[in-house]
Amino acid sequence: MPEQSSPRIGRRRLAAELRRLRELANLTGEEVAEQLGWSGSKISRIELNRTEVKSADLAELLDLYGVRGTHRANLIALARVRRSRGWWTAYGDLIAPEYSAYIELEAEADSALCWSSYLVHGLLQTEDYAQAVIETQAGWSPTTPPGHLRRLVDVRVARQRVLTGNFALTLSVIIDEAVLLRQIGSAAVMHDQLAHLVAAAQQPNMTIQVLPLSGAHPVGAGSFSLLVFPPFLGVGLQSDVLYIEHLVHDKLLADEESEVYEYRLAYDQLAAEALDPDASRDLIAEVARETWS
Repeated sequence: MPEQSSPRIGRRRLAAELRRLRELANLTGEEVAEQLGWSGSKISRIELNRTEVKSADLAELLDLYGVRGTHRANLIALARVRRSRGWWTAYGDLIAPEYSAYIELEAEADSALCWSSYLVHGLLQTEDYAQAVIETQAGWSPTTPPGHLRRLVDVRVARQRVLTGNFALTLSVIIDEAVLLRQIGSAAVMHDQLAHLVAAAQQPNMTIQVLPLSGAHPVGAGSFSLLVFPPFLGVGLQSDVLYIEHLVHDKLLADEESEVYEYRLAYDQLAAEALDPDASRDLIAEVARETWS
């Protein structure tokens, strides 16, 4: 787990905790608003993380809820977290805001649960496979300069730093078997990519499963990732963060708890239907040997 919280996640933690504290106090939003002389909509915006809570307003809320000591200090610290420049900000002219936000969240997550229905997940792509994917996608825009494509590959590779180090992300990926058979780049690129998956599957912080082509497809959803965050300064989140990959633009859901939960159930169903990790690793190696050698 990282030693500090990003502003994006810090605000979500604070908003979720303020809602929890109000409910523990057995107060409605309207009752809190009436006691503080605020509008009900202001309480709602704060608890839904639609607005940044001001220091003076936070102090009033914590006084009302009777929060003292270390817990109070931790919540005030979360409110004071300011945005720092992550490596991804250097690519702000290149990547969409949703993708940039996802990279920031991914860098702080404790674990990720991913379903890959079309391509190998970005965190598991080799550089050559990533380049082939990006070049294929850029085919929709033939005027894209080579340097632009190169920087997109750099972003994909740089993201993979989260898989190593003292706070390595715990990654669980379910891959549709069709992904292993769909040629991206040359046969050599595919062989190396599948060999990379076999090696990755042996790392202690990675679990890779394959959903076989045989049998009914249990979930009709396209590729998605669920990011799970540990508590920070004693404050947790109410739900995971969902990232859905679309053709035109991706979608990041951080506050729609019910929809995020539906995807968590979908992931669990996929995991139950997929081959176990050992059988998955054997299948990946077999496809690499018999299809892409």
